[in-house]
Amino acid sequence: MSDIKQKQLKDVRLSVLDLVPILEGQTAADSFKSSLDLAQQVERWGYTRYWLAEHHNMAGIASSATSLLIGHIAGGTSTIRVGSGGIMLPNHAPLVVAEQFGTLETLFPGRIDLGLGRAPGTDQFTAMALRRDLTGNVEDFPRHVEELQNYLGPANPAARVRAVPGEGTQVPIWILGSSTFGAQLAGILGLPYAFASHFAPAALHHALKVYRDSFRPSDSLQEPYAMACVNVTAADTDDEAKHLATSLYQSFLNVIRGTAKPMQAPVSSMEGLWDASEQYAVHQMLRYTFIGGPETVKNQLQAFLEETQVDEIMIASHIYDHAARLKSYEIVSTLATGK
Repeated sequence: MSDIKQKQLKDVRLSVLDLVPILEGQTAADSFKSSLDLAQQVERWGYTRYWLAEHHNMAGIASSATSLLIGHIAGGTSTIRVGSGGIMLPNHAPLVVAEQFGTLETLFPGRIDLGLGRAPGTDQFTAMALRRDLTGNVEDFPRHVEELQNYLGPANPAARVRAVPGEGTQVPIWILGSSTFGAQLAGILGLPYAFASHFAPAALHHALKVYRDSFRPSDSLQEPYAMACVNVTAADTDDEAKHLATSLYQSFLNVIRGTAKPMQAPVSSMEGLWDASEQYAVHQMLRYTFIGGPETVKNQLQAFLEETQVDEIMIASHIYDHAARLKSYEIVSTLATGK
């Protein structure tokens, strides 16, 4: 274990989670343009993968048609892996997901990831509008994951239902989670696991332990591989980063209040925008949020790595100004590479 404890930022992969935010005063078309530009830049800076998250009926998020956006980003880049963080499986028939990601993998071989979650990614009314079976239980998710594995696995000409394209593509499947349920499932199936510590930090350490303890080697993965997502706002100075981070605070304040708004520009102070209980709730959700200048963020990320021993860190940056968002990801890349 001594070698593991010495793990440094340069020893782990860095990746990007993009919610494709819609900014106040802008459109979804602007968001798509910014996301493609971000993907092209982080590819140049050495990030491993670029994931898009499925959300529905949210005024500030434009990633509802996740597989279409994955194709858009993959088509505008050349080496970075592009995938879902994640596809909310209860919203979709496994066959449709297999066909979509089989198509993506066929178009962009060796570059597509399929991250799967078991939440609807929306509110109950929208979930019903998505024709989701609200009578299902958690046992459906493992069954549907295995169904997907079969569709994407080796071709079986005798199968009555086949994913075409899809079969034989072996698209890498990840299990996403914010509790121990997904962690145990990922371990039992021998799949990589990604934890949503950027908004649901409470069970992070327990979930990582459950995943590692329950892991069984599979054909695709011989040892456990864990990734955790965190929020990062990096800038030239601590004060500038704190200012930029007020957009993140406003976004999560809207989540707590149940108010749907586009991403707001940063403000000089959050005073008067939230009360004490709301401030506490936001900070609880954002426990793994790292804000500051290069040295501050480096120390925070290194401490997180030592604390969790994850193999990969995925970064979400809720920054209103596109140039400042690019700068944040560039700063983090230099912290990891030393360049």
